[in-house]
Amino acid sequence: MNDIAVDMPTPRVRERNAVERGGLPVAGIAFVVDLAAAGLLVWGVLQAADGARSLGVTLIVIAAVLMLVATVFAIGLTIVAPGEARVLQFLGRYVGTVRTAGLRWVNPFTTRVKVSTRIRNHETAVMKVNELDGNPIEIAAVVVWQVQDTARAMFEVDDFVQFVSIQTETAIRHIANSYPYDSHGTEVLSLRDNADEITEKLSAEISARVEPAGVRVIESRLTHLAYAPEIAQAMLRRQQAGAVVAARQLVVEGAVGMVELALDRLAQNDVVELDEERKAAMVSNLMVVLCGDRDAQPVVNTGSLYQ
Repeated sequence: MNDIAVDMPTPRVRERNAVERGGLPVAGIAFVVDLAAAGLLVWGVLQAADGARSLGVTLIVIAAVLMLVATVFAIGLTIVAPGEARVLQFLGRYVGTVRTAGLRWVNPFTTRVKVSTRIRNHETAVMKVNELDGNPIEIAAVVVWQVQDTARAMFEVDDFVQFVSIQTETAIRHIANSYPYDSHGTEVLSLRDNADEITEKLSAEISARVEPAGVRVIESRLTHLAYAPEIAQAMLRRQQAGAVVAARQLVVEGAVGMVELALDRLAQNDVVELDEERKAAMVSNLMVVLCGDRDAQPVVNTGSLYQ
């Protein structure tokens, strides 16, 4: 069966590295500037109190400017934890992503949004869908995924976590609708008999659906697969009947082989010469004994076949 291609729009933005610097040197400079500004402020107040009003005002203004500069530089400091990233925007425009862990310094006039790049699990609820043959089944899966492109995760979709959830359920429903629950002895792929192939196709479809959001699917697995309760008993009886038929077929094939072997050995060793009617009677008796559900009851024949 041909899979339906997922037609998703081409992403308009890609992740790139932001302009950043180490945060510790900047924090040290800002601290020193703040100390200098505090000293100038105290000096200016003292000068104004001693009558040097003009010098005091000048020192106070310089101290205020230094404090403002130190504050602006301090605003640019941001802490990035391992497994996280910061997406930067300047006046609404994407300017890059910071992935380096630790204390970093970026443009203080940018807005910074935290995005987790850790590996996540999404487990779907048990859904009731119709498989290829129209039978209602219950199915659920778990998907292991990770944000690979933070820019697309932030700007291509409204909420990338919800987007992954919805697209995962859509892919599971499509896969369930595309294959039968059981192959019933045929060569077609089925949900129950070909779990590895089905999960590969499920992973591929989920990956295609969430790729525009910058998400990478690591693995997906079916966690629940069963017939719906309303048809479970009927399908169980069908499976039991199929098993009985298969067992009977195996018993008959074995019995026919044993009868052929018995007739060939009797003929080779000249134990007894059997005409066609006696062969038919012997075949009938052996088949009854070998294929019967109960032990055969011995009967002593004191006459002949024709009396």
